[in-house]
Amino acid sequence: MKLLKPTWINHDGKPIFAIDIHPDGCRLATGGQGDDSGRVVIWNMAPIVKEEDEKNENVPRMLCEMDNHLACVNCVRWSNNGLYLASAGDDRLVMIWQLMSYGGMSTPFGKSKANVEQWRCTSTLRHHAGDILDIAWSPHDAWLASCSVDNTVVIWNAVKFPEVLTVLTGHSGMVKGVTWDPIGKYLASQSDDKSIRVWRTVDWKEENKISKPFEECGGTTHVLRCSWSPDGHYIVSAHAMNNRGPTAQIIERDGWKFKMDFVGHRKAVTCVRFNSNIFSKVVRKGSTKPQQFSCCAIGSRDRAVSVWLTALKRPLVVVHDLFKNSVMDLAWSKSGTQLVACSWDGTVAFFDFEQDEIGHKLTQDEKTKLYEKIYGKNLSIHSGAANTVIENPDLLNLQKMQKEQQEKLAAKVQASPIKTPKKLITPIMDKPPTDVLSKQIETRTPDGRRRITPLYIGTQFNIGTPTVLFNNVPHPAFSPANQITPQSAFKEANKLNIKTEKEDSDSDSEDAKPISSLQNSIQPMSALDSRFTEKSKATSGTTPSANAAPDKSKVTPSPQSPTSVAAAAAAAACAAAAAAAASVSSDKNKDSTKIKDTPKTTTGSPSSLAGNKRKEEGTLRPGPKRPRKEYTKTVTEAKTGPRKGPMIGPLVTPPNQDTTPKVTTTASSKPRLKIPVPKTEKTLSVQVFVGNTVQPSVTLEVENDVSSGKVTLHRLKYVKAGDDLWETMLASRITIATGNRQFCAVASENKTVSVYTTGGRRKYSPIILSEPISRLHCGGCFLLVILSSARVFVWDIIKQVVLVKNETLAPIMPASGVSLVNASITEAGTIIITMSNEKSYTFNSDLCCWMMVHEKDNILQSCSDHQTSMPAQGAVQVHGPLASLQGKSSKFSASRVFQLSQQIQKSSTLSHLECQLNSALVLKSSKEYKFWLLTYVRYMVQEGAESRLREVCDEMLGPLYKDDANTSKWQSQILGYNKRKLLEEMMPIIGTNLKLQRLYSEYRDQLEMIKK
Repeated sequence: MKLLKPTWINHDGKPIFAIDIHPDGCRLATGGQGDDSGRVVIWNMAPIVKEEDEKNENVPRMLCEMDNHLACVNCVRWSNNGLYLASAGDDRLVMIWQLMSYGGMSTPFGKSKANVEQWRCTSTLRHHAGDILDIAWSPHDAWLASCSVDNTVVIWNAVKFPEVLTVLTGHSGMVKGVTWDPIGKYLASQSDDKSIRVWRTVDWKEENKISKPFEECGGTTHVLRCSWSPDGHYIVSAHAMNNRGPTAQIIERDGWKFKMDFVGHRKAVTCVRFNSNIFSKVVRKGSTKPQQFSCCAIGSRDRAVSVWLTALKRPLVVVHDLFKNSVMDLAWSKSGTQLVACSWDGTVAFFDFEQDEIGHKLTQDEKTKLYEKIYGKNLSIHSGAANTVIENPDLLNLQKMQKEQQEKLAAKVQASPIKTPKKLITPIMDKPPTDVLSKQIETRTPDGRRRITPLYIGTQFNIGTPTVLFNNVPHPAFSPANQITPQSAFKEANKLNIKTEKEDSDSDSEDAKPISSLQNSIQPMSALDSRFTEKSKATSGTTPSANAAPDKSKVTPSPQSPTSVAAAAAAAACAAAAAAAASVSSDKNKDSTKIKDTPKTTTGSPSSLAGNKRKEEGTLRPGPKRPRKEYTKTVTEAKTGPRKGPMIGPLVTPPNQDTTPKVTTTASSKPRLKIPVPKTEKTLSVQVFVGNTVQPSVTLEVENDVSSGKVTLHRLKYVKAGDDLWETMLASRITIATGNRQFCAVASENKTVSVYTTGGRRKYSPIILSEPISRLHCGGCFLLVILSSARVFVWDIIKQVVLVKNETLAPIMPASGVSLVNASITEAGTIIITMSNEKSYTFNSDLCCWMMVHEKDNILQSCSDHQTSMPAQGAVQVHGPLASLQGKSSKFSASRVFQLSQQIQKSSTLSHLECQLNSALVLKSSKEYKFWLLTYVRYMVQEGAESRLREVCDEMLGPLYKDDANTSKWQSQILGYNKRKLLEEMMPIIGTNLKLQRLYSEYRDQLEMIKK
């Protein structure tokens, strides 16, 4: 072990109350007293660890100094990911710091030396009414806990500062220390009321109170920094007593017993800090089996620091008289071998241990396995979950469902790979062809004439795998069994006598869909890629150039030559296209008929047949082309019926028929949407509502395939507090069940929905639908049904009316990569649909359209600076569908993270607040609407946005006279609130800005006149 006291780490002789090492081990943060304010300093660890770096003048020692705190800083803590630094002090503020990569050098006030690194305060947390003495980040930085002399512990939402999740009250004295359970299940706090309280993070209620070890304690200490062991087994407290001697009490997680303690310090223990690593080494003599243990450092008012291993009965090391005053804080490095301590005397001590002295630390995988062995696998903290606060159990179930779907999809792709042919047909051309669709291009000249340019398609690599441009779901026809082989290609080439194929009426099954049916799901590529422009075709080698002499030899297909087969197919396509172009150019006034063309992948190369045909027609001569001035269209397939197998080349109408080529420009239709249908289970249990002291819990239990003699039925039971209240039988198997306090509903395999009252009586006859049911949800008196074809229905069960009828999800599912992950309906009958792109929508029945109410990583929210306009407890008091949706967002407001102009930030904030207000309105969430309305008004008053504020006031005030009120469409109520009552609540807010006093007087007088 090495011990060092770097004298250059100091606060100009003033006390240092807090210290912490960055997770990467490169920085050290200290907090304490400054000249006229609190001081936070970030130091470089390199000069501490290496002597040569300390002597090197080019290596900076102090990286940044921040003096934003108005009073002494009592605690500094790095987040576990190292992105943020939290500091708290006597000014009752918690500041969140982040390293900035923009801007110039900053210099602390009154200092001449500029900072090397730029750390800026991105969030300022205000809630405590007294000095803040300790703070702690939860595992994976989901929450931040702070404790104060106001006897409270505040839990902050670390992913959405400055939101307050809850305030823990219960201590009767100043709270001086907090620590988190390493698996995130508990939080422990120690107070001057001679107790440690353990709180559950599930409901933020008190789990237990331990006070007996602290009953003999006399006096107090400045801080009481307790700590939780990294394996979660123990809490070690500060300032305990045993037989009138100061100890650090060990509290076991199992039953919260306190039979052991760390003894040896001569004065009260002030701080305890566990090493975040779990170690392993052979401890007992004569044994070869390594033992797992934790390492703990203890600081005391006796100016000593001791280091303990939980596997040993005696301390590993004790350093007496290390400081001139009390030890205030301790910190371990992430590597586990470095320890730092700070003291009231303003100095810092550094310990460097060898690995043999402490032990070999477990890897992250070994720690995870240990946690799973002790606490089980259902730990969100170790399941790779994002730093997201789960406020609703449904959200956790949704994440699990998404993960299972991704795993199933990945397994399906690995189980059925698409094979690629080993032998590729070499194209007869200078350059390899691009993989494009065989679509001809029609252009209009300035004089109104139409010209068709044939597009040559060369050898197509990976014949059996078509390019699905805008769909992730491959077509069922393109399976390894349906790949085109040279034998099948030769058979198709024999059919190229320019005959249209017959429709096969027997190919109705989903597994035998024709290849031609894929065309409707493929978008034209000519507008997306420069390779499909006239210029690129003239230079890419895919069309005959002016210098290319056509080969006059005739190519005859043969069964032994796949190349000749492909050449014949391509030649037939080019010949037909040339004939069509010649016919169009020779007769302008003659209407054209359809050219039947199927965009299939083809093989082959340009042959002399196309060249001879062009020469005989004499219409398409090589030379400079006239640039296109109008627009480009694609000739799509006129006949979309199923065909008898895969095709090599496009089908072209024979020239000996009486029909004249006609160009059609119909747009390709989108692929049909499909939503997975739940798998039918043998048994199914759905909780209707959770019980309480007044009403017990109720569940719906489904049992399919109940045999009674030769009859098989399917049972639905309504169970209340374990007793079967009623049951009914159905003829078709039940796939989904849902219910609430007003009714129950089930979906069956025969595409029907059955609705029952809570007393067991069937409400309606079975509702017959056209597709299988994918989702079934209820809210209030409303029932939401989503079919597998992405069609949505909503019924009011009590009034027996339809609110949403056969609406499609196509507008909010623009691509096949976007899927439905969650659907629900609120008590007010509002649909909420959440997609895999983390966008949420609702349907507006009045406007008959979908509206987006939430989007993850909303840039307007990131640029918004409305936090100062929110009430202190607003984030805790307001709950609703909008808050539930936005609670999943892991991106906090970054208005102070990056620099914005004042005008842009103001406009962004107003836009964000208006979006929030309208989202709450369309979701029919009255409490959230009122909350965002008042926040919107506060910000407009703060920024002096008089024009917008006047519009809001006019909308709330309405017409002054009854005659005007009767003729106008103004409604006095909005979401159950009286608009004029809301305006009265807005008046005190408007009155806070003296620049708006005339506006205030105007509307105050009008409100009083209306009352009279």
